[in-house]
Amino acid sequence: MAPRANWKGFLRLSLVTCPVALYPATSDTEKVSFNQINRKTGHRIKYAKVDADTGEEVANDDIMKGYKVDTDTYIEVTKDELDELALESTRTIEIDEFVPRADIDSRYVIRPYYLVPDGKVGHDAFAVIRETIRNMDKVAIGRVVLTNREHIIALEPLDKGLMGTLLRYPYEVRSEAEYFEDIQDVKITKDMLDLAKHIVEQKSGSFEPEQFEDRYEQALIDLINQKRNGLSITAKAAPKTTGNVINLMDALKRSLASEKQAAPAVKAQEKGQEKTKGKKPKKAAAGQREMLLPISGGGKRGAKETAKETVKEAPKKAEKPARSAARTKKAG
Repeated sequence: MAPRANWKGFLRLSLVTCPVALYPATSDTEKVSFNQINRKTGHRIKYAKVDADTGEEVANDDIMKGYKVDTDTYIEVTKDELDELALESTRTIEIDEFVPRADIDSRYVIRPYYLVPDGKVGHDAFAVIRETIRNMDKVAIGRVVLTNREHIIALEPLDKGLMGTLLRYPYEVRSEAEYFEDIQDVKITKDMLDLAKHIVEQKSGSFEPEQFEDRYEQALIDLINQKRNGLSITAKAAPKTTGNVINLMDALKRSLASEKQAAPAVKAQEKGQEKTKGKKPKKAAAGQREMLLPISGGGKRGAKETAKETVKEAPKKAEKPARSAARTKKAG
């Protein structure tokens, strides 16, 4: 099931308007997540909203927002008062200006969304706005209200739709000056730069996100699967570190030598990937419930038997856990 829209309203460029829906372009719901449990009982921990002074639990209907102005002084703000602050961007994304993509500092980028026509009407107007932005080779800047706050949103064409990227306000971005002021000004020789450039050339390639694996996520899945099947967990040795670099020139030379040795293996891997490009890609990874292996056998006895079999048949590298039937995704 597709995630529900985070926002529905209208996209407007001057007098051209169309109904649109905004969907999250990313999601963290597929990652392994944990609950807090009571060590003694094994029961899940439940959080209750209590009065800080009386300790009594407070019903949701009795909870309101308050802005702290002093130790025990709050300015109370009701939901009705917040609703009265509704801006035009609550229901309409008005395109205010067009700017070059390169002008947007990456520090201002928050998260991406997909913008699509909402319903069967307005597809013509949506296409006009999309192609206008595409032909101008610029990014459209507008405003949208999400979670009761107004955000700047940058719109740019993506295939048949639009990608909207939320942007931060200037007051949300810290200045780099206070962090960089203690960095020393050092002189670097041309030989050092040349060696460093050679290392970069050896490691250069194309950005292919599908080649990246979340190794920590995979380690979590392996850990949970081992515990479910009664396997003993052995702590891995901490990786060795070389410490501080004493001779920078020597370190650069050794780095270049190691990269040259690794280059043939990388090229062979790339050739193998080129051969498999024409093949049908594997199904995208699903959520944690589908990645975790089922418990084999019944009870503790079954777990122990499975553990013995797994130890005998375990390959050197852990295989990807089996997945079960599809599940319902939450909105990101």
